[in-house]
Amino acid sequence: QVQLVESGGELVQAGGSLRLSCAASGRAFGTYAMGWFRQAPGKEREFVAAINRSGGMTYYGDSVKSRFTISRANAENTVYLQMNSLKPEDTAVYFCTATWRDFIVSMTTPDYWGQGTQVTVSS
Repeated sequence: QVQLVESGGELVQAGGSLRLSCAASGRAFGTYAMGWFRQAPGKEREFVAAINRSGGMTYYGDSVKSRFTISRANAENTVYLQMNSLKPEDTAVYFCTATWRDFIVSMTTPDYWGQGTQVTVSS
């Protein structure tokens, strides 16, 4: 079992940057692939980014590629999402996820979800 708590979401102007954090507690953080998903009002949940257990591999959704960067600090049980060049269409609730061992599965059906943090990008 792992618990995930996101932070860092806020209102920002288009073109700005934000960094989201996700603190994990519970079983060994390093055994989990980590990820971020988002859900905008009236839309389905969307994959944003994933990172493998060591941090050596990352993968991004097409809509955020080259603008967002996922990273992790295993010693601190934390995963980050650096978001640059934000657009109004990035407005959503962002969810941190954890998937035991499997990097590929982490992009589709994670094992654990946080409660989410709201990101709002104004035009």
